[in-house]
Formats: sequence, C-alpha cells, structure tokens
Amino acid sequence: MTGAALQDTAAEQRDWQPIVQEFVEALSDDQVIRRKEELLVYECDGLTSYRQRPAIVVLPKTTEEVAAAVKICDRNRLPFVTRGAGTGLSGGALPLENSVLIVTACMRQILDIDYDNQRIVVQPGVINNWVTQAVSGAGFYYAPDPSSQSVCSIGGNIAENSGGVHCLKYGVTTNHVLGLKLVLPNGDVVDVGDMPEPPGYDLTGIFVGSEGTLGIATEITLRILKSPESVQTLLADFNSVEAAAKSVSDIISAGIIPAGMEMMDNFSINAVEEVVALDCYPRDATAILLVEVDGSPADVAASAQKVSEIVTANGARSVAIATTPEDRLRLWKGRKAAFAAMGKLSPDYYVQDGVIPRAQLPHVLNEIETLSKKYGYDVANVFHAGDGNLHPLILYNNAEPGQLETVETLGGEILKLCVTAGGSISGEHGIGADKRCYMPQMYTAADLETMTWVRQAINTQGLANPTKLFPTPKTCGEGAMTTAAQFSSVERF
Repeated sequence: MTGAALQDTAAEQRDWQPIVQEFVEALSDDQVIRRKEELLVYECDGLTSYRQRPAIVVLPKTTEEVAAAVKICDRNRLPFVTRGAGTGLSGGALPLENSVLIVTACMRQILDIDYDNQRIVVQPGVINNWVTQAVSGAGFYYAPDPSSQSVCSIGGNIAENSGGVHCLKYGVTTNHVLGLKLVLPNGDVVDVGDMPEPPGYDLTGIFVGSEGTLGIATEITLRILKSPESVQTLLADFNSVEAAAKSVSDIISAGIIPAGMEMMDNFSINAVEEVVALDCYPRDATAILLVEVDGSPADVAASAQKVSEIVTANGARSVAIATTPEDRLRLWKGRKAAFAAMGKLSPDYYVQDGVIPRAQLPHVLNEIETLSKKYGYDVANVFHAGDGNLHPLILYNNAEPGQLETVETLGGEILKLCVTAGGSISGEHGIGADKRCYMPQMYTAADLETMTWVRQAINTQGLANPTKLFPTPKTCGEGAMTTAAQFSSVERF
C-alpha cells in the first residue's frame, strides 16, 4: 500500500473528537466549525462545478492562532487547505476529503500604513479594494485590481498571483508584495522579504503564486503607488474581433503602454448591458476595446489622441472618451461585471485563463470560434487584451448530463491552443485542481520535478494543500485525462 493510500485509510478511521478538542483549546469553540450543515458553506470555491465537504473548518484571527492550527495538523498528519474569500476559479481552495480548512476571512486588520516608504501591512483577509480605500485620501492606491476586487481577499491574491485590468502597465500581485510573515507547513513562523534587494533566494517571489502549498501568509507588506495626475479611458467599438485585436498590437507597437486594455465580444457586451444596464456599450458591436491611459496631463492627452487615431485606422466605428471619474467607473463597472452577467445568457459557465502573445490574438480567437462550433457550445470572450490574458467563458447547462465533461474537454483544447501559440495555461487564476493535469503541456518532466523539490523542501510532509498544482498519477492517470476525472473523490452536482 502506498504512503498516500495509508494516509487515506488512516483518515477514514480517525476519531475526530480529540482533534476537534485540540483546535477548540488552541483557538476557541466558536472558531471551530464541525457541524455538517455549517460545513456546507465551505464545500467549494469559485469553481463551483465540484464540491467536497471538509472535516473541520477553523477560523483563526492572528498569526499565533494560524501557527497553532497548523501545528495541530502537522502533529496529527492532517492535510489542510487554506481559504480566503472563496472567490478562486481553479479549485485551489477546494477542500479535500477528511481535511482541515483553515479560513483566513476573520483576519481583516490593516496593521500599518507608511506613506513615506509607500507601503501598507495587512492581514490576509483584507479585501482587495479596502487597501485603496484606506490610502486614497492621502493620494495613493493599490494597483492590482482583479475583477472580483470588491470581494476577493489579499491572501487569495497572494496565493494565485492575481492580476487585474491594470496589470499591463503596473504588473501582477508579485510586483507589489514587499514582504511576508509566513506560517510554514510545520507551524514555524518566519519573515521573508521587506527589504530592497534582499540577499539569497527570492523567497517572497517563490511564495507568491504557490497556491497554499508552501504555507500561509498572515501579514503582507504591499507597495502602494501615488495616484496618477491624469487619467482618460477610451471605448472603441468594432465590427470584427480581428480589427479590435489588431488595434491592441498596434497600440503597443506605437510605444504606448496603457494602464489597462480590455476587450469584450458581443456575447459579453449584451450580457453586461442586460444586467448592469449601463447604456454605454453599443449592443450591436462585434467587439469593444477599453483603453485607459494615465500619467501627466500632457502625456495622457498625447497618448489618448494616438490611441484614437490607431483604433480609427483599424476600422473602429466610434471612439468615446471618458474624462470624469464617474464616466470612467461606468465603463469599468461593465467590464468587471462581465463574469457575473453571464448568468443572463446561460445557467452555467466554465471559465479558462490562458495567456498568449498579443500578436497571436486574431489567430487564437479565430481558433476558439472554430472549437466553439466543433463542440457546439457558445464561448464568450472577455480578456486582458494588453497582456494576452484570455478568459473564454464556455456557456452550458450543468443540469444536462454530460455537458460538464464536454465543456471541460473544450476548455482543455483552449489551454493547449494557448501553449501552442507560445503562451501559458494560466495568467492569474492559478492551476489549483482544475488545470494540474495540463501542466505537462507547458513544462517538461525535469521542470516539474524541480518545482516539486522546492515544495518538498518546505512542505516536507505534503500536508499543505496536497494534490493541488502538480499532476500526479493518482489525480491525472498516466495519460491525458479530462478535468472531470481529476475529482475522483469529489461530489459533483
């Protein structure tokens, strides 16, 4: 019997009451959730096609309580999964059978703000846009802004290395993390980073994007930026996706690096207008392009003029410019509501997160349309066009038997297409449980082995978010498999 099988057998036979008591003594009774009906809340993250109820949920409030909970897991050889706000889209926070779920949602304190050095220290449960709200009065903001920024937490952003609509110019989460206080998988507490050019290995960089496999961040030092002097947002609409995609490449080729550059197709445009009713997206457009430029007033004016000329030369039917904060918010509100708005078009959607070179946008979008017709499912395209981060949303009905398996296969074909085009299988949603079996499409066996060595050096017992991120024979088999087969012990609904 393998080590994993022995662990599974031991878990099935485990007496949980003494372990529950250990958690209660280390934290408090109301910080330990164990009733089955209460555990239902934690069965899944944003990847809602699969569910698994954890054995116990604990709600620590401090670094010391996180460390105590992790030490109990280490001592009892209990697999544990860390969860923030539960908005992840790759199954990274999906519990495992007979696991402990350590939820950081109660850790919501802003611990320190240092304007002189442009940094802020927060706990992992702090919501993304709370950071900007905390510093905006002093003329600062936090740049990474996922579409779920009003509900997603900084801890989850750290785990998945989240991006957002402004990552083209300002980078993703890892570019804004200066230091971390970590609870390692054995319960030890360490501090990494938080100094310019620290000597030795980039431990902060290793941890950001590790998806909970290397421990839990309990205090996070973030970089905050001065708010730009001037901002303008342009909306251009097109009769073809190809013309909009070409405009993206031409804008970058002209030496302009927008703060954000987003594209939405007709499916997405109409879904947003149905739900949010902004009355600012032309509903008959095949595609729209949102371009935001910021900086000094003179630079912004020149860049906006050049962008307008480029999109017009590529066949834009019209170009609207929002100069007031209210108008800008309206334009971005639609883009950030796109995922949620898909409920108007379909009972369910399956979203992917591939990345491609900008120059490949027209080709890849045409190929996605071909795959859509081949499999018989509509695909709505919403994406960070400037950095080639695609978010194709495959529309389906999960109540119909067999549809989920088919759309997963379609999603896998899109990921393979991204890799073939010179891109990646993830830009900001992470690998989690959803895409782990596609890792060999992008990395060699030697690459994966090296990454696994890093994980084993820190997560020595393999208890921190096991089975996530990397493919294993148990989860993926020896050959290509659909995503559905990865969740052999997970209840589907």
